[in-house]
Amino acid sequence: MSNTIPHTMSEATLGGPFTFPGTSLTVQRIGYGAMQLAGPGVWGPPKDPDGAVAVLREAVAAGVNHIDTSDFYGPHVTNEIIREALSPYPAGLVIVTKLGARRPPDKSWQPATSPAELTSAVHDNLRNLGLEALDVANYRFMGTGHGLEEGSIAEQVSALADLKRQGLIRHIGVSNVTATQVAEAQTITDVVCVQNNYNLAHREDDALIDDLARQGIAYVPFFPLGGFSPLQSSTLSAVAERLGATPLQVALAWLLHRSPNVLLIPGTSSVAHLRENLAGADLTLTPEALSALDGIGAAAAG
Repeated sequence: MSNTIPHTMSEATLGGPFTFPGTSLTVQRIGYGAMQLAGPGVWGPPKDPDGAVAVLREAVAAGVNHIDTSDFYGPHVTNEIIREALSPYPAGLVIVTKLGARRPPDKSWQPATSPAELTSAVHDNLRNLGLEALDVANYRFMGTGHGLEEGSIAEQVSALADLKRQGLIRHIGVSNVTATQVAEAQTITDVVCVQNNYNLAHREDDALIDDLARQGIAYVPFFPLGGFSPLQSSTLSAVAERLGATPLQVALAWLLHRSPNVLLIPGTSSVAHLRENLAGADLTLTPEALSALDGIGAAAAG
């Protein structure tokens, strides 16, 4: 069967442009997530450093201008690779980082949420990326376990707002947060993006996405294929087969279709997989495909 995946990346639209609210930052809706550039477990250097550099350069050459990273990936590793691969940075490239965690020697993920820790993390990101200011810094709420958890983020967002006033951060986002926490953050500063776990099978944020869309605020889902049951995966695979695409391409295309404020940051350490991911932006989902894919979320909710 034919589909609309372009044969060359120069034909790709990468989902079209999106401008973060109240900013001059315009990005293509498919970006790149740098987490997988670090070693296994997001720890230490990659097995193929030259390959990691090649993936980043290929992404930017293909038109990607939104890169998501953090200095706690590695730690420090992904930011150092980004700087090696892309500095001096091309005009229009937007690098989004996240704060709120640290990686001790046991390789665990621990909260780092005091104002002093957040300030230190900003300086770590600036130093390792070779920047004077961070385009967007997301505060990632860790909570006490997996998933979303209510709790005030006022102290942390206020600390970032102070750093913004100092000129070290240009814009602020939040991650792994509830609608209540987004609203709390908005009483303190302008929020330009929200980054949460969302995909075909996990649609708890549907109402939040729609609310953010009305405000022009970006919603950036992570784990586009995370948490699927075998049955849900078989539905996705069947749709992909009918469309002549990969399951990840279909999942990404569905997310782009979900709402115009959705920005994607699929990650990979492979140039071939990068090209597949980017090509998914131009995959046309038929009404039948959309119905089947929407059924995955309905089954999960039931």
